[in-house]
Amino acid sequence: MEEFVYRTYGKGELAQLYAPAIGERAACKKLLTWIKRNAELHDALLRSGLTPHSKTFTPYQVRLIVDALGEP
Repeated sequence: MEEFVYRTYGKGELAQLYAPAIGERAACKKLLTWIKRNAELHDALLRSGLTPHSKTFTPYQVRLIVDALGEP
């Protein structure tokens, strides 16, 4: 199994890693729902500069997500 790489990911790209069996749009919606339901993660991402209009997650934001949700 390859080691997960912490780099900049498009929102849809990272979402597809967590939910590869569904389409990108549905996977993105699912990932964002998981993030919103985790208040600590959601707040940390907002403090890191994430906005509703962000198209990507920075490596730091990816680390926050993986720490909270586990590796995809």
